[in-house]
Amino acid sequence: MAADKKPLFYGWKIVFAILAQLTFTSGLSFYNHAIYLNALAANPSFDVQTASFAVSLFFLSGGVTGLWVAKWVQDYDPRICISVGAVISCFALSSLAFVQEIWQLYLAFMIFGVGFSASSLIPATTLVTRWFHRKRAMALSIASTGLSLGGVVLTPLCVLLVESLGFELAAPLMGLLYIVGVIPVTWIWLRASPESMGLLPDNAEPPAKSESASAEQDGQGNEGVVDSVALASEGITFKQARRTRFFWGISIAYIFLMMAQVGGIAHQYGLARELLSEAQTAMAVAILPIASIVGRLIGGWLVDRMSIRLFAIGMMFLQAVSLSVLALGVNVVSLCLGLALFGATVGNLLMLQPLLIAEAFGIREYARIFAVANLMSSWGTAAGPAVLGLAFAANANLYSLSYWIAASAGALGLILFLGGGRLRAL
Repeated sequence: MAADKKPLFYGWKIVFAILAQLTFTSGLSFYNHAIYLNALAANPSFDVQTASFAVSLFFLSGGVTGLWVAKWVQDYDPRICISVGAVISCFALSSLAFVQEIWQLYLAFMIFGVGFSASSLIPATTLVTRWFHRKRAMALSIASTGLSLGGVVLTPLCVLLVESLGFELAAPLMGLLYIVGVIPVTWIWLRASPESMGLLPDNAEPPAKSESASAEQDGQGNEGVVDSVALASEGITFKQARRTRFFWGISIAYIFLMMAQVGGIAHQYGLARELLSEAQTAMAVAILPIASIVGRLIGGWLVDRMSIRLFAIGMMFLQAVSLSVLALGVNVVSLCLGLALFGATVGNLLMLQPLLIAEAFGIREYARIFAVANLMSSWGTAAGPAVLGLAFAANANLYSLSYWIAASAGALGLILFLGGGRLRAL
């Protein structure tokens, strides 16, 4: 008789639930900002510069809120945090249809950033790191595919909503969509930890009683006998992590890596329009999110088979190279090649930050360590679009200088990461 098949590890249900959750949170926030900017700029009370600053406030408020979100998901059920964040995001997104003053616009985007932070990356990556240790890279690569999928699936849908119904009606509907896409998935499939279901990470088998007794006996007489897997799972505190050179190397590096990434993404449409027609541009900008999805899945497979630090260095180098290709602006072929290479780095660099932190510091206070690093990277995320926009204006409304600046920021991020030294896994 064939051996009984082992049931599917519940952690994979967690992964696909988070994929769905991130599809809605990223699609209705990060990738939709261009839609909100255009719609708000049509209001006589605002302009593109005013609306762009509101987006920067979104990222900054989300980064600061992440510190409290991290404490919550570390001490309580992450599903409560995610649900509250979805409700806040719904309220803020719906309110964009009614803002008439600049302070109202800024307040709405700041509240939106709070809701996004509570319902997106910090609780999502925390759950994946709890459920997976050995297969964490592949699990995180699949789950974070939702970040790109939101731009592929939801952004075109939201464009149709705005064009057919107008922003005043579309904004509340998009807010409702945020709740519908996040809260049911959260409570049906997500669970706080494998221990809450009587499981172990990666569906590992519990040690046999005889092995446990032997380990206890050895531990009484030999301090050198330590369960290394348990130690790696526990990890170190934030206070211990912040004393390491690696923590500051990766945290400061990601300020510039995210400045390059988010700035490059925000202005890709304008860059493509310098060489292509409007219809061709609409097709060209789809290259980046598709390459991001494919690149992330391949990256998740590779990270399990090679040094995560070397892979990270390769992705950072490729980001700087791809942005340099885009800065050259030679022809349509170089544009498409640059967007494809850049897209391959986008998904992987987003995935690598939580992976590197979990690998280096464990999961004991992962949420807090990641939240602080994410707050620092949010400075680059907020500054990227503005810095490239200023360079565009200073360069006679051409994007070559903007993308050279982005490439330089990416190269600086790589140098800072190398300065952090080797990753010393626990």
